[in-house]
Amino acid sequence: MENYAKVVITGSPISKSNFKLFNLNGRAILPFNSGKYHDRYAVYEEQIAYEARHQNPGLVLTEALIAVLHVYYKSRKRHPDTNNITKSIFDGIEKSGLIINDVQVRRLIIEEFYDSENPRFELELYGESSFYMTYEIFQKKKKEPAIEYSLPPNRKSTAKAISPKTKNITTEGVEICEVCGKHLDKLSRVSANKGTTLLCKECLKKLLR
Repeated sequence: MENYAKVVITGSPISKSNFKLFNLNGRAILPFNSGKYHDRYAVYEEQIAYEARHQNPGLVLTEALIAVLHVYYKSRKRHPDTNNITKSIFDGIEKSGLIINDVQVRRLIIEEFYDSENPRFELELYGESSFYMTYEIFQKKKKEPAIEYSLPPNRKSTAKAISPKTKNITTEGVEICEVCGKHLDKLSRVSANKGTTLLCKECLKKLLR
């Protein structure tokens, strides 16, 4: 089909929207082979890039696009914010060369589903020169049970809640490195994940080797 591509990536989708790790010069980085948990973001992007190119050999979409994203989570209760996973997905799609830049996506529909046996995402891209999109919302004739959401435990009681930015602070108010436990000062500290993770520069260097 002209001006059309489909990408299916198996596995539970992950989000990197709240992850930021900075190098010694203050630039945001995405570790790839440190052997640590942070590597999963870059590895996921690489998986998307490889599969997108393998599933659409030789195809490059250069025009404005309509995107339809179906996300299938393994669990109804524990999964990333669906609105945030698009960053990882489209960064991987762009890296594959299937599109030139993710700004090409001018219209986007995201739908959330659940499949405990086969979590995945399915992305379809349509060129606007050949396709157009319409949508309608209807009221159901018979009301179905609502999918309810509740506040996370750390927000149910503000008196007992602990700010995520204080998890690396001792009872004496001293910041510590999450990896080695070393006390940090302004010159030796490096923050990641919007300040929720604190590292010393020595541990950062080890992660990047």
